[in-house]
Amino acid sequence: MIAQPQKERIILGIDPGTAVMGYGLVKETGSKMELIALGSVKIPGTTEEHMLKLQRIFEKTIALIDNYHPDALAIEAPFYGKNIQVMLKLGRAQGTAIAAALSRNIPVNEYSPRKIKQAITGNGNATKEQVAAMLQRLLNFKETPEFLDATDGLAVAVCHSFQKITTGRGSKISYSGWEAFVKDNSKRVANPLQIKKKE
Repeated sequence: MIAQPQKERIILGIDPGTAVMGYGLVKETGSKMELIALGSVKIPGTTEEHMLKLQRIFEKTIALIDNYHPDALAIEAPFYGKNIQVMLKLGRAQGTAIAAALSRNIPVNEYSPRKIKQAITGNGNATKEQVAAMLQRLLNFKETPEFLDATDGLAVAVCHSFQKITTGRGSKISYSGWEAFVKDNSKRVANPLQIKKKE
């Protein structure tokens, strides 16, 4: 019997920012995950040059997509802070990166900062340093990125990989009942007859 080739999937994770944009890429092969790249992009310009910053974010996101050909983009949602202007700028940065992915027909998934931290460390209130340390252990890399924004971007990609239940365009698989779930997941559900035989 010929073994079926394991499915591969490349995920690009982005932590959008108007001063620094962090990114990370991972490749899934079956249940294995490996680091492809991570880094951060300084977004030059003053606060008055906001539109130029957005252009740089768009161009860099397109360059990453064209270079690595990801199957999905995972992006960090802006956190809700007290400063409305900061939130607005972060939202624009995020929207620009999303628009770049959509222009290349890449499915987009969004995750809250708390969800990402929870997925990586098991603690939704973990620090950036704790997230970076856990990623180094998970993906076996020693280099400490210049900016923690890079590991933040990588964390979004890993968080998306851990979900496993998303289909294209960010939609979640839903089932009408237990029978429908069992039909699609027969290998994940134990057969009571087989359990009795083992006993």
